[in-house]
This record gives sequence, C-alpha cells and structure tokens, in this order.
Amino acid sequence: MATNQDTKMKNGPAAAALLAGGIGALAYGIFIILSEGVESIGHALNWYNPSGNLSGKSTMMVIVWLASWAFLNNKWKDTDVDFEKIATIALSLLVIGVLLTVPPVFDFFINLF
Repeated sequence: MATNQDTKMKNGPAAAALLAGGIGALAYGIFIILSEGVESIGHALNWYNPSGNLSGKSTMMVIVWLASWAFLNNKWKDTDVDFEKIATIALSLLVIGVLLTVPPVFDFFINLF
C-alpha cells in the first residue's frame, strides 16, 4: 500500500533546474571575460560573423546550462535536497554572473590578462 510519504514529489528536479540557471549565468559571465580578454578565444567564439563572438558566448552558455541541468537532475531526481541552500547558491551564482557582464567589472578582469 502506498503511503503519503511515497507519493510526495521530491524537490531535487526543481533544485537542479534552479542551480543550473545560476551555473549558466556564471558561465556566461566567464565566457564574456574570456572572449574579450583573450583574442584567440574571442575569434574561436565567433561562429556567425554578423553577431560576432556573441553567437559563441551565448551558445556555450546554453550548452553549460543544459549539461549542468541534465547532470544535476539525473543526480537529484529521486531525492529531497536542502532547497533553501541550493536557492541561495543559485542566486549568488546569478548575481556574480550578471556582475561579470557589467563593463567596469569585466574590464577589471580583462586588464589582468
């Protein structure tokens, strides 16, 4: 006989989606810094000339996001995780990723190359 505990949905898949979004945002910020700071990476990410290296940066971000979502979802699909902790980490990654796209911030990192 199925109990209420058995039919309760696990929060792992939702946490995986949330954390993957944060990872994708961080990846985008890193790809921006790398493409602007290292000329060879900028040229390598230029997959479509009219849009320049934006095409590669955004596509690579989507690949990282989907890969991390698939990995985390597979790992957490049948589990309950500490959702508050995951949400805090995801929000932190999102904020850092967005900050890395702001010109004064990525200029600071570009000057390190």
